[in-house]
Amino acid sequence: MEVSQDKGNAAGQKKLVVIVAMTRHMLLDFTGPADVFTNADRFLQATGANEGYEVKVVAPTYDKKVSTSAGIAINCQYCAMDIKIPIDTLLIAGDDYCALNTGEFGPFYEWLSGISEQNTRRIGSVCAGTFALAKAGLLDGRKATTHWEVAEKLQAQYPSIDVHGNAFFIQDGHVYTSAGVSSGIDLSLALVEEDYGKEIAVRVARQLVFYLRRPGVQAQFGNLLPVYDNNNIGQKLKLWLNERLHEPVDLSKIAENFNMSVRNLTRVLQKHTGMPPAKFIEKLRVEKARVYLEDTDMLLERIVEQCGFGNLITMRRIFLRQLAITPSDYRRAFRTSLKDTGDHEALPV
Repeated sequence: MEVSQDKGNAAGQKKLVVIVAMTRHMLLDFTGPADVFTNADRFLQATGANEGYEVKVVAPTYDKKVSTSAGIAINCQYCAMDIKIPIDTLLIAGDDYCALNTGEFGPFYEWLSGISEQNTRRIGSVCAGTFALAKAGLLDGRKATTHWEVAEKLQAQYPSIDVHGNAFFIQDGHVYTSAGVSSGIDLSLALVEEDYGKEIAVRVARQLVFYLRRPGVQAQFGNLLPVYDNNNIGQKLKLWLNERLHEPVDLSKIAENFNMSVRNLTRVLQKHTGMPPAKFIEKLRVEKARVYLEDTDMLLERIVEQCGFGNLITMRRIFLRQLAITPSDYRRAFRTSLKDTGDHEALPV
């Protein structure tokens, strides 16, 4: 069965939102945006408006099935290839790396490659759905974001894309990309606000108990330093330094431990991690401090000592630079669930 929409998106007509459920892992990749648009439509109908959204969650394969790691099998009414343009808003939600290049996805990518600004008003992605857009050539020369965990992978595989791994979502022309999982809700709320104004978007956000504009950046959720393999100098340095951050850091001593000169250590670390020693050590300090802030009641002054920040002002400045948040605010936002969230700091930082 084919679905077509020849009415366009003129005033008084509903906008066709097509969400392709690529993911076989995270339900929220596609259910989050679907809930945003369907709730927006419900609120618009309550005002007597003839406008709104017609939302269709579709599969990328002809069998119209989407399996998930939650043990839930989704049987979609349509597959993407059933949808005949024009589409108002197309979102590619999530990605399954294992199946990305299998034959069953061939027709989908052929269909996706035919999507353009001429036949689809807005094109977007949720989480690693960015890879699907990239594979179809829709992100060439554009700014984009994706889940923090695969941002470097996206940049390496598609060097023509200008990857911004810290943003929750990014717009470049008619193409919108969003970051990890729940960022699809951030993006969808922004699209609703773009279409029907802040009042409707706020009502949807309140219904979902979600920020209209979430504070912060992706770095607050991800790791500042990736997990390196055991032979990487970055992993060796992490293990050696992690128990010594409270001590004065001497590059000569570090280099001596690895039987290198300071110059060679700097060169090798830059080559294998993409950063010089000072930047690497700063990120390691923040990573260790995050654990104390999340899991303990340790005073900030003590964390400063344990992580080698020198003083509270320096710690605050580094947190703002690396995570765009103060240590105190980080503790309030990411403290271990169900713990007392009262302040334990002697000074506001």
